[in-house]
Amino acid sequence: MSFPQHRPRRLRATPALRHLTAEVRVHPADLVLPMFVREGLTEPQPISAMPGVMHHSIDSLKAAVHEAADAGVGGIMLFGVPTTQDAVGSGAVSPDGILNVALAELNAEFGDDVVLMSDLCLDEFTDHGHCGVLAENGTVDNDATLEIYGRMGVAQAQAGARVVAPSGMMDGQVGHIRAALDEAGFTDTSILAYSAKYASAFYGPFREAVQSSLQGDRRTYQMDAANRREAILETQLDIDEGADMVMVKPAMSYLDILRDVAEMSTVPVAAYQISGEYSMIEAAAANGWINREAAIDESVLGIKRAGADLILTYWATEVARRLKG
Repeated sequence: MSFPQHRPRRLRATPALRHLTAEVRVHPADLVLPMFVREGLTEPQPISAMPGVMHHSIDSLKAAVHEAADAGVGGIMLFGVPTTQDAVGSGAVSPDGILNVALAELNAEFGDDVVLMSDLCLDEFTDHGHCGVLAENGTVDNDATLEIYGRMGVAQAQAGARVVAPSGMMDGQVGHIRAALDEAGFTDTSILAYSAKYASAFYGPFREAVQSSLQGDRRTYQMDAANRREAILETQLDIDEGADMVMVKPAMSYLDILRDVAEMSTVPVAAYQISGEYSMIEAAAANGWINREAAIDESVLGIKRAGADLILTYWATEVARRLKG
Protein backbone atom coordinates (compact mmCIF):
# COMPACT_ATOMS: atom_id res chain seq x y z
CA MET A 1 0.00 0.00 0.00
CA SER A 2 1.35 3.39 -0.98
CA PHE A 3 1.96 6.08 1.60
CA PRO A 4 0.14 8.21 2.55
CA GLN A 5 -3.10 6.23 2.45
CA HIS A 6 -5.25 9.24 3.37
CA ARG A 7 -4.92 12.38 1.28
CA PRO A 8 -7.23 15.12 2.64
CA ARG A 9 -5.79 17.50 0.05
CA ARG A 10 -7.91 15.78 -2.60
CA LEU A 11 -10.93 17.74 -1.38
CA ARG A 12 -9.02 21.03 -1.50
CA ALA A 13 -7.86 20.68 -5.08
CA THR A 14 -10.29 23.11 -6.74
CA PRO A 15 -12.54 25.98 -5.64
CA ALA A 16 -15.57 23.91 -6.63
CA LEU A 17 -14.47 20.99 -4.45
CA ARG A 18 -13.75 23.27 -1.53
CA HIS A 19 -17.16 24.86 -1.89
CA LEU A 20 -18.85 21.46 -2.16
CA THR A 21 -17.25 20.08 0.99
CA ALA A 22 -17.34 23.19 3.19
CA GLU A 23 -18.50 22.27 6.69
CA VAL A 24 -19.86 25.72 7.57
CA ARG A 25 -21.61 28.26 5.39
CA VAL A 26 -22.70 31.83 6.02
CA HIS A 27 -26.01 32.89 4.51
CA PRO A 28 -27.05 36.52 3.99
CA ALA A 29 -30.02 35.95 6.30
CA ASP A 30 -27.59 35.13 9.13
CA LEU A 31 -26.35 38.73 9.11
CA VAL A 32 -27.67 41.70 11.06
CA LEU A 33 -26.54 45.24 10.25
CA PRO A 34 -26.01 47.63 13.19
CA MET A 35 -26.92 51.21 12.21
CA PHE A 36 -26.76 54.65 13.82
CA VAL A 37 -29.39 57.32 13.33
CA ARG A 38 -28.45 60.76 14.64
CA GLU A 39 -30.88 63.47 15.55
CA GLY A 40 -30.70 66.70 13.55
CA LEU A 41 -28.90 65.38 10.48
CA THR A 42 -30.12 66.10 6.97
CA GLU A 43 -27.45 63.96 5.31
CA PRO A 44 -25.22 61.10 6.46
CA GLN A 45 -22.00 61.90 8.29
CA PRO A 46 -18.99 59.54 8.44
CA ILE A 47 -17.79 58.12 11.75
CA SER A 48 -14.06 58.71 11.63
CA ALA A 49 -13.08 55.78 13.85
CA MET A 50 -15.14 53.37 11.74
CA PRO A 51 -14.35 53.99 8.05
CA GLY A 52 -17.39 53.31 5.89
CA VAL A 53 -19.90 53.49 8.78
CA MET A 54 -22.23 56.47 8.97
CA HIS A 55 -24.33 58.53 11.29
CA HIS A 56 -27.55 58.49 9.30
CA SER A 57 -30.31 60.97 8.82
CA ILE A 58 -33.79 59.50 8.62
CA ASP A 59 -33.70 59.62 4.81
CA SER A 60 -30.24 58.11 4.45
CA LEU A 61 -31.18 55.46 7.00
CA LYS A 62 -34.12 54.38 4.86
CA ALA A 63 -31.91 54.20 1.78
CA ALA A 64 -29.29 52.10 3.58
CA VAL A 65 -31.95 49.73 4.92
CA HIS A 66 -33.25 49.29 1.37
CA GLU A 67 -29.71 48.34 0.29
CA ALA A 68 -29.36 45.86 3.14
CA ALA A 69 -32.73 44.29 2.43
CA ASP A 70 -31.96 43.99 -1.29
CA ALA A 71 -28.72 42.20 -0.38
CA GLY A 72 -30.66 39.70 1.72
CA VAL A 73 -29.48 40.84 5.16
CA GLY A 74 -31.57 39.24 7.89
CA GLY A 75 -32.25 42.32 9.98
CA ILE A 76 -30.98 45.64 11.28
CA MET A 77 -30.03 46.71 14.82
CA LEU A 78 -30.76 50.40 15.32
CA PHE A 79 -29.00 52.76 17.72
CA GLY A 80 -30.18 56.31 18.31
CA VAL A 81 -27.88 59.29 18.86
CA PRO A 82 -29.79 62.22 20.42
CA THR A 83 -28.78 65.86 20.47
CA THR A 84 -29.48 66.23 24.19
CA GLN A 85 -28.93 63.89 27.12
CA ASP A 86 -29.92 63.95 30.77
CA ALA A 87 -29.35 61.99 33.95
CA VAL A 88 -32.21 59.54 33.37
CA GLY A 89 -32.08 59.20 29.59
CA SER A 90 -35.49 60.78 28.96
CA GLY A 91 -35.08 60.57 25.20
CA ALA A 92 -35.09 56.79 25.38
CA VAL A 93 -38.73 56.58 26.43
CA SER A 94 -40.15 59.60 24.61
CA PRO A 95 -42.11 58.94 21.40
CA ASP A 96 -40.27 61.97 20.03
CA GLY A 97 -36.84 60.53 20.86
CA ILE A 98 -34.69 59.92 17.80
CA LEU A 99 -34.59 56.13 18.17
CA ASN A 100 -38.35 55.79 18.48
CA VAL A 101 -38.99 58.28 15.66
CA ALA A 102 -36.62 56.36 13.38
CA LEU A 103 -38.22 53.03 14.28
CA ALA A 104 -41.65 54.42 13.40
CA GLU A 105 -40.36 55.75 10.07
CA LEU A 106 -38.75 52.41 9.19
CA ASN A 107 -41.82 50.46 10.26
CA ALA A 108 -43.98 52.62 8.01
CA GLU A 109 -41.53 52.14 5.13
CA PHE A 110 -40.80 48.41 5.45
CA GLY A 111 -43.41 46.79 7.70
CA ASP A 112 -42.57 43.15 8.28
CA ASP A 113 -40.32 42.95 5.21
CA VAL A 114 -37.33 43.86 7.39
CA VAL A 115 -36.71 42.62 10.93
CA LEU A 116 -36.37 45.83 12.95
CA MET A 117 -34.24 45.37 16.07
CA SER A 118 -33.61 48.17 18.53
CA ASP A 119 -30.90 48.61 21.10
CA LEU A 120 -32.48 48.87 24.53
CA CYS A 121 -29.97 50.70 26.69
CA LEU A 122 -29.60 54.13 28.25
CA ASP A 123 -25.94 54.88 27.53
CA GLU A 124 -26.68 56.90 24.38
CA PHE A 125 -29.28 58.96 26.24
CA THR A 126 -27.63 59.72 29.60
CA ASP A 127 -25.33 62.66 30.23
CA HIS A 128 -23.06 60.45 32.35
CA GLY A 129 -22.82 57.73 29.69
CA HIS A 130 -23.73 54.78 31.86
CA CYS A 131 -26.25 52.13 30.86
CA GLY A 132 -28.52 52.91 33.80
CA VAL A 133 -29.50 55.65 36.21
CA LEU A 134 -27.13 56.49 39.03
CA ALA A 135 -27.67 56.13 42.74
CA GLU A 136 -26.59 58.87 45.15
CA ASN A 137 -23.22 57.18 45.63
CA GLY A 138 -22.52 57.26 41.88
CA THR A 139 -23.06 53.56 41.20
CA VAL A 140 -25.58 52.30 38.67
CA ASP A 141 -28.91 51.59 40.39
CA ASN A 142 -29.94 48.21 38.98
CA ASP A 143 -33.59 48.14 40.02
CA ALA A 144 -34.35 51.78 39.24
CA THR A 145 -32.87 51.17 35.80
CA LEU A 146 -35.14 48.16 35.25
CA GLU A 147 -38.21 50.36 35.59
CA ILE A 148 -36.94 52.62 32.80
CA TYR A 149 -35.97 49.61 30.67
CA GLY A 150 -39.53 48.35 30.87
CA ARG A 151 -40.90 51.67 29.63
CA MET A 152 -38.21 51.85 26.97
CA GLY A 153 -39.12 48.39 25.67
CA VAL A 154 -42.79 49.34 25.40
CA ALA A 155 -41.92 52.62 23.64
CA GLN A 156 -39.79 50.77 21.09
CA ALA A 157 -42.48 48.16 20.48
CA GLN A 158 -45.07 50.91 20.01
CA ALA A 159 -42.75 52.56 17.49
CA GLY A 160 -42.48 49.36 15.47
CA ALA A 161 -39.55 47.33 16.77
CA ARG A 162 -40.08 43.63 16.15
CA VAL A 163 -37.14 42.75 18.43
CA VAL A 164 -35.90 44.70 21.43
CA ALA A 165 -32.33 44.06 22.54
CA PRO A 166 -31.46 44.90 26.15
CA SER A 167 -27.70 45.43 26.30
CA GLY A 168 -27.18 47.07 29.69
CA MET A 169 -26.36 43.89 31.64
CA MET A 170 -28.68 44.78 34.52
CA ASP A 171 -29.70 41.80 36.65
CA GLY A 172 -33.28 40.79 35.85
CA GLN A 173 -33.59 43.01 32.78
CA VAL A 174 -35.08 40.37 30.49
CA GLY A 175 -37.79 39.34 32.91
CA HIS A 176 -38.74 42.92 33.68
CA ILE A 177 -38.92 43.91 30.02
CA ARG A 178 -40.89 40.78 29.14
CA ALA A 179 -43.45 41.55 31.83
CA ALA A 180 -43.75 45.17 30.67
CA LEU A 181 -44.20 44.16 27.04
CA ASP A 182 -46.81 41.54 27.88
CA GLU A 183 -48.74 43.91 30.14
CA ALA A 184 -48.83 46.48 27.33
CA GLY A 185 -50.13 43.89 24.85
CA PHE A 186 -46.87 43.33 22.95
CA THR A 187 -46.72 39.60 23.51
CA ASP A 188 -45.34 39.04 20.00
CA THR A 189 -42.37 41.40 20.45
CA SER A 190 -39.20 39.35 20.79
CA ILE A 191 -36.27 39.92 23.11
CA LEU A 192 -32.69 39.45 21.95
CA ALA A 193 -30.72 39.52 25.19
CA TYR A 194 -27.12 40.66 25.35
CA SER A 195 -26.55 37.83 27.78
CA ALA A 196 -22.76 37.53 27.88
CA LYS A 197 -21.54 41.07 27.28
CA TYR A 198 -17.98 41.64 28.39
CA ALA A 199 -16.20 44.81 29.47
CA SER A 200 -13.87 45.07 26.49
CA ALA A 201 -11.09 47.32 25.25
CA PHE A 202 -12.44 46.84 21.71
CA TYR A 203 -15.52 49.06 22.16
CA GLY A 204 -13.49 52.23 21.61
CA PRO A 205 -14.75 53.27 18.15
CA PHE A 206 -18.34 52.68 19.25
CA ARG A 207 -17.95 55.46 21.82
CA GLU A 208 -17.59 57.92 18.94
CA ALA A 209 -20.46 56.31 17.07
CA VAL A 210 -22.93 56.96 19.91
CA GLN A 211 -21.16 60.14 21.07
CA SER A 212 -20.83 58.67 24.55
CA SER A 213 -20.06 60.97 27.46
CA LEU A 214 -18.89 58.09 29.66
CA GLN A 215 -16.22 58.80 32.25
CA GLY A 216 -14.66 55.71 33.79
CA ASP A 217 -15.83 52.25 32.75
CA ARG A 218 -18.69 49.77 33.00
CA ARG A 219 -16.90 46.97 34.81
CA THR A 220 -19.40 46.85 37.68
CA TYR A 221 -22.09 45.52 35.35
CA GLN A 222 -20.45 44.18 32.18
CA MET A 223 -18.69 40.84 32.54
CA ASP A 224 -15.05 40.35 33.45
CA ALA A 225 -12.95 39.07 30.54
CA ALA A 226 -11.47 36.35 32.77
CA ASN A 227 -14.81 34.62 33.39
CA ARG A 228 -16.07 31.75 31.29
CA ARG A 229 -18.53 29.81 33.46
CA GLU A 230 -20.33 33.02 34.37
CA ALA A 231 -21.41 33.40 30.76
CA ILE A 232 -23.41 30.18 31.04
CA LEU A 233 -25.06 31.44 34.22
CA GLU A 234 -25.97 34.78 32.62
CA THR A 235 -27.31 33.10 29.50
CA GLN A 236 -29.40 30.57 31.40
CA LEU A 237 -30.89 33.30 33.58
CA ASP A 238 -31.92 35.24 30.47
CA ILE A 239 -33.47 32.15 28.88
CA ASP A 240 -35.35 31.41 32.09
CA GLU A 241 -36.62 35.01 32.16
CA GLY A 242 -38.02 34.72 28.64
CA ALA A 243 -35.30 35.69 26.18
CA ASP A 244 -36.16 34.59 22.65
CA MET A 245 -32.54 34.91 21.50
CA VAL A 246 -29.26 35.42 23.34
CA MET A 247 -26.00 37.13 22.42
CA VAL A 248 -22.28 36.99 23.09
CA LYS A 249 -20.44 40.30 22.73
CA PRO A 250 -17.71 40.86 21.57
CA ALA A 251 -17.12 38.01 19.15
CA MET A 252 -13.43 38.03 18.26
CA SER A 253 -11.84 37.55 21.69
CA TYR A 254 -14.71 35.43 22.99
CA LEU A 255 -15.14 32.63 20.46
CA ASP A 256 -14.70 30.08 23.26
CA ILE A 257 -17.60 31.70 25.11
CA LEU A 258 -19.66 31.68 21.94
CA ARG A 259 -18.99 27.97 21.52
CA ASP A 260 -20.00 27.28 25.13
CA VAL A 261 -23.20 29.28 24.80
CA ALA A 262 -24.10 27.69 21.47
CA GLU A 263 -23.76 24.23 22.98
CA MET A 264 -26.07 24.93 25.93
CA SER A 265 -28.62 27.37 24.50
CA THR A 266 -32.14 26.28 23.64
CA VAL A 267 -32.75 29.50 21.68
CA PRO A 268 -30.93 31.10 18.73
CA VAL A 269 -27.50 32.53 19.52
CA ALA A 270 -26.14 35.81 18.16
CA ALA A 271 -22.63 37.23 18.27
CA TYR A 272 -21.64 40.86 17.74
CA GLN A 273 -18.55 41.66 15.67
CA ILE A 274 -17.92 44.94 17.41
CA SER A 275 -16.49 48.28 16.39
CA GLY A 276 -12.90 47.54 17.40
CA GLU A 277 -12.87 44.33 15.38
CA TYR A 278 -14.21 46.23 12.38
CA SER A 279 -11.79 49.13 12.70
CA MET A 280 -8.70 46.96 13.16
CA ILE A 281 -9.36 45.07 9.93
CA GLU A 282 -10.17 48.26 8.04
CA ALA A 283 -7.03 49.97 9.33
CA ALA A 284 -4.77 47.01 8.53
CA ALA A 285 -6.27 46.75 5.05
CA ALA A 286 -5.85 50.50 4.46
CA ASN A 287 -2.15 50.08 5.23
CA GLY A 288 -1.88 47.20 2.78
CA TRP A 289 -1.02 44.69 5.51
CA ILE A 290 -3.91 42.28 4.83
CA ASN A 291 -6.33 41.43 2.04
CA ARG A 292 -9.45 43.32 3.11
CA GLU A 293 -12.21 41.17 1.61
CA ALA A 294 -10.52 37.89 2.53
CA ALA A 295 -10.01 39.06 6.13
CA ILE A 296 -13.61 40.22 6.44
CA ASP A 297 -15.02 36.97 5.10
CA GLU A 298 -12.70 34.84 7.24
CA SER A 299 -13.59 36.75 10.39
CA VAL A 300 -17.32 36.37 9.79
CA LEU A 301 -16.95 32.69 8.91
CA GLY A 302 -15.01 32.11 12.14
CA ILE A 303 -17.90 33.53 14.17
CA LYS A 304 -20.33 31.28 12.34
CA ARG A 305 -18.07 28.26 12.82
CA ALA A 306 -17.90 28.94 16.56
CA GLY A 307 -21.67 28.53 16.75
CA ALA A 308 -23.45 31.81 16.00
CA ASP A 309 -26.84 31.57 14.34
CA LEU A 310 -26.90 35.34 13.84
CA ILE A 311 -23.94 37.64 13.31
CA LEU A 312 -24.13 41.37 13.91
CA THR A 313 -21.51 42.99 11.71
CA TYR A 314 -21.00 46.42 10.16
CA TRP A 315 -20.06 44.60 6.95
CA ALA A 316 -23.43 42.84 6.74
CA THR A 317 -24.56 44.41 3.46
CA GLU A 318 -21.16 44.01 1.80
CA VAL A 319 -20.77 40.39 2.87
CA ALA A 320 -24.34 39.54 1.90
CA ARG A 321 -23.76 40.90 -1.60
CA ARG A 322 -20.66 38.73 -2.00
CA LEU A 323 -22.49 35.67 -0.76
CA LYS A 324 -25.27 36.23 -3.29
CA GLY A 325 -22.66 36.54 -6.04
